[in-house]
Amino acid sequence: MSQNSVDVFDLDGIRSLVELMKDNGVCELDLENNGRRLKLTRGVPSSGNVATSAPAAPVAPVSEVPAPSSEPASDDSAFIKTIASPMVGTFYASPQTNKPPFVKVGDVVSPEKTVCIIEAMKVFNEVQAELSGKIAEVLVKNGDMVEYGTPLFKVDVRG
Repeated sequence: MSQNSVDVFDLDGIRSLVELMKDNGVCELDLENNGRRLKLTRGVPSSGNVATSAPAAPVAPVSEVPAPSSEPASDDSAFIKTIASPMVGTFYASPQTNKPPFVKVGDVVSPEKTVCIIEAMKVFNEVQAELSGKIAEVLVKNGDMVEYGTPLFKVDVRG
């Protein structure tokens, strides 16, 4: 390894890896070191806001939605979980501007199902559901800016 080694887990290192992937036609790269993991995948863009390279996002926080304090808790609230943003960025509901959203209210999702894309610094990150259930509510609009932990979807885990 050279004296000028690059930390692939910082933004400059990720950019370098994406460029190397583009230059060499690599579609997927998965790295792990000292408990840190980075997974990059590339797709072929056709138009719109297609996911061109996607570093693995941290697992989206999944939490219970608290019942409003002014009302008694209903039995249904125990089965509602949220899918939250794993990062700061721009929320995209669909893979391209003219395509249908990844999910809509009433759709059943599995943990591996992509539910949206979060764009951060020109990198499009696919967000997986990380749980099974039925989409009960979409909490953000296409193009909205989101922060880490922003609730994106309510999911009824009863299916």
